[in-house]
Amino acid sequence: MNFPFQRNTADAPIRLVWFSEIQWDFLSTRKQRLLGRFSERWRILFIEPFALGRSHHWLPVRRGRVWVVTVPFLKTVPFRIGRLLDHPLLRNLLSLPGILLMLFWVVMLGFASSDRIIGLSNIYWGRVASRLSCRFRFYDANDDHLAFPATPSWLKGYLDAWLSRIDLLFSVSPELTARLAVPSGVRTVELGNGVEFSHFADPQRTTSKELALIKRPVLGYAGAMDWLDTALVEETAKAWPEYSLVLLGPAYEQNWWKRQELLNSLPNVHYFGRIDYGELPAWVQHFDLALMPLLSNRLKEVSHPNKLYEYTAAGVPVLSMNYCSAVDQAREVVHVADTRDAFVRMVPEALADRRREARQSFARRHSWDALAATMEQELLKRYRELNS
Repeated sequence: MNFPFQRNTADAPIRLVWFSEIQWDFLSTRKQRLLGRFSERWRILFIEPFALGRSHHWLPVRRGRVWVVTVPFLKTVPFRIGRLLDHPLLRNLLSLPGILLMLFWVVMLGFASSDRIIGLSNIYWGRVASRLSCRFRFYDANDDHLAFPATPSWLKGYLDAWLSRIDLLFSVSPELTARLAVPSGVRTVELGNGVEFSHFADPQRTTSKELALIKRPVLGYAGAMDWLDTALVEETAKAWPEYSLVLLGPAYEQNWWKRQELLNSLPNVHYFGRIDYGELPAWVQHFDLALMPLLSNRLKEVSHPNKLYEYTAAGVPVLSMNYCSAVDQAREVVHVADTRDAFVRMVPEALADRRREARQSFARRHSWDALAATMEQELLKRYRELNS
């Protein structure tokens, strides 16, 4: 393995260190889609968290121009002893190994220059990252991380410490921006989520053998299981026993499917777990109706679901709960239910939707290419301003 030890010079690439809350290879999210599209002038270090039961990159790996390395930190302390972190002294002591490991890889991979840019979406790193020397800092606000279940009380201080030092904010929704204590004068860019249009729109000739055996019509959901309204899925499956409900995607909660006893007992509900991103379009295109039965809560109401654009790029009809403004604004091509009863009742109507071209035209307007270009341009603009 060859590590770049050189420091930045006038001709050297721009270096970006990104502290992420999501592992690069676990779930395809906006971070991979955006960073993977940056131009050749960038060199990026992606610091991902440790998570039980998943593969890790204890030694750095390359993903295009991005170095990916796993560094355990505060978020990954087991819950049974996590209350110890309420004590600042213990929290600081438990932080040290992760900080030292992070600094080691930063130096070894050539990202130690104070000319670097530091980006953050994992606010557990907020206090540490705010003290690292750099050209400037930015926050990619893709979720309200203080609204996650079991969020420790001290985490707000870490977010505030980071926000007090940033020069640039990217946010997925105006509702999320309004919740953040951003100092006046900080430039804010509303940068939602998007889709690799051709990846989902190009017709797939092959279909999963497992899915081909499922009775049609197929009502499908593709995404993380943790935010799924399982009670609504159960109601839908019971109301339409002649339809098959297919669930695709990983769960952060260990043994999630085994714990869904009611869903397990329904013969028309099928769970296939995590599907590789490269294979996902073939599954989604096989849906007769794509579902978004997501929970409506403080966390999800500020979100911006990229599955909205993946579904519409695939051309399939979509039925969603009205849980965030991005969904509400997509009523021109998506069936949106304001209540759970309406969601169940609207299934046949949504199934009969034939506005394929309109859906794909809508999705085409939300390209990752355009979003990545906007982020890169904003970062370069700020970099040059501080270099002049």
